[in-house]
Amino acid sequence: MKSILKNINKQLLPENYLFSPEWIVLGVNNVCNLHCKMCDVGNKNLESNFAQNLVGTHPLNMPLELIKKIIDQTATYFPKSKLAYAFTEPLVYPYLLESLKYANDKNLHTTITTNALTLKHKAKKLVDSGINEVYVSLDGPQDVHNEIRGHKKSFQKAVEGIEELLSGGQKPDVKIICAITEWNVGYLQEFLESLKHLNLDNVGFMHTQFITKKAAHLHEASPWNLLYPASDSNIDLLDFDNMNLDKLLQEIKSIKSKNFPFKVYFSPEIDSKKKLELYYKQTEKIIGKLCHAVYSSIMIKSDGTVIPAHGRCYNLNLGNIYEQSLKSIWVSKRLKKLRTDLHKAGGLFPACSRCCSAF
Repeated sequence: MKSILKNINKQLLPENYLFSPEWIVLGVNNVCNLHCKMCDVGNKNLESNFAQNLVGTHPLNMPLELIKKIIDQTATYFPKSKLAYAFTEPLVYPYLLESLKYANDKNLHTTITTNALTLKHKAKKLVDSGINEVYVSLDGPQDVHNEIRGHKKSFQKAVEGIEELLSGGQKPDVKIICAITEWNVGYLQEFLESLKHLNLDNVGFMHTQFITKKAAHLHEASPWNLLYPASDSNIDLLDFDNMNLDKLLQEIKSIKSKNFPFKVYFSPEIDSKKKLELYYKQTEKIIGKLCHAVYSSIMIKSDGTVIPAHGRCYNLNLGNIYEQSLKSIWVSKRLKKLRTDLHKAGGLFPACSRCCSAF
């Protein structure tokens, strides 16, 4: 019933959303220890919105007093929201364990999204901290993943970390996220087979998320660019002409026909060659009906600045936790206007065409 009311609210009164955020996304640091091919940060393209949202603020690490302030306000105003340690690589954040314990003492639900390179050494302490969910980014079987991530042992270290995390009696839910790219098509089923021995909650295959130059140019020519400027992102090394869509479709169908000891899903769900061609070849065409994340999430950077949704969104300053409360920022005029403008645009802007929040 609540989800129905939320959808009605989004459609009829986007400027006056009545529900609390589901996620408080934390950009706790501005550093990563891998060099992923499909990421602007890994490719050192630091001019895109995506890179600026992840590594464009100072200090390098969110101060302990700031994250405690965020935790206190979340517990006060939005106690059912999830705290998501997501950017840029939370496991190297120096105050990770202390802040997780602090959040756990406040009875907050906490999650981490990580490449798991250093997970093995922190696994037991993470469990002791009360972490609820761990999302691990893996991109295929061992050799494929290591090539994509630019580290010859990143897959092995991640799996060892997951095994350590799941070795005790009390353990968090562990979920795998795999970005589909030209480099792992044809290896996705092999990847799932390699994970069967792990007690995973689910494995999600995410179709690559990006903004092409064509989509960025369309956005620049739109009336929305003045308020919400965009740039191409995460395409420096991607070549969609190299995507074997026939093989990908065959693999998707094969995976869906099999049973695994964990849930497997794709986002978005694509079940035909025509739809794959639309996604990867006609990248300026919008897929999806509206942005869900502006109604469910806000992201806080290391300097206390708050932006809509998460790292893929527009670098729109909604306020700062040092100056305003989390509650006031969630109902701020800027966020209300963004929701209203998205509604006027038909649900999504041109630069939203391949963002995960549209699916």
